[in-house]
Amino acid sequence: MTEARGSAGRDGEAHARYAPGTPCWVSLMVHGLTTTEEFYGRLFGWEFRPGPQQLGPYVRALLDGREVAGIGQLPPDRRLPIAWTPYLASDDVDRTAETVRLCGGTIGVGPLDAAEAGRMAIGSDSSGAVFGIWQAAAHLGTNISGVPGTPAWNELLTFESVSVAKFYETVFGYERERAVSGDSDYVTLRVAGRPVAGIRGLGRTLPRDRGPHWLTYFEVADVEEALGLLSDLGGRVLAPARDTAHGRVATVADPEGARFALVRSPR
Repeated sequence: MTEARGSAGRDGEAHARYAPGTPCWVSLMVHGLTTTEEFYGRLFGWEFRPGPQQLGPYVRALLDGREVAGIGQLPPDRRLPIAWTPYLASDDVDRTAETVRLCGGTIGVGPLDAAEAGRMAIGSDSSGAVFGIWQAAAHLGTNISGVPGTPAWNELLTFESVSVAKFYETVFGYERERAVSGDSDYVTLRVAGRPVAGIRGLGRTLPRDRGPHWLTYFEVADVEEALGLLSDLGGRVLAPARDTAHGRVATVADPEGARFALVRSPR
């Protein structure tokens, strides 16, 4: 679970521009912005400051003064699924959005300018999973990695990996690597040879109430301790902590139902 960056380190130094196709930001739209800030502020130690308001009230989460993620407030009449959305870097969001359409995806928002921060669009892939596209200007994206409270990995959960992997390969130019195990439907997406995201085919075990969707993993120092705090704050444990090849992992949801994963990466 490593991410390719323009010239990124794991010590929180400022990142250069993300290579196209690399997950560069994660954002969450909720109904209760203040209560959501309190939840993630307690869970991950985030602080918040206002961000671009093009889509309504929006804040950027900071860790040690470095930008980590974004949280916005939905209009009261919008009853959309509450979910973390990864943004994939692009050098030309308009061209990428057009390619999404040509490859069987849709664009629901944008492309539009986010003040001086950059240009963005939000769409869905050929299976219906929502993702964002980000063309950086003043705001490059997540500015710190490899420490507790930061995004560690993004993984698409879908019915089967092959067809949707072709979509992402065509749109973003990824290199694909299939899992060696014959009973695992998993594809790793690579940029310049480095793994940046994964696609996991779940078949009939894909949650019917969610459909295909992206899952963001956040780094924590201790998964069990984080699970206890999450429960105290009103979150839910969807899958208990387990050991994997990528570290100790648990799948959870925040009080509004947004799913994400906690991971303690191997050291």
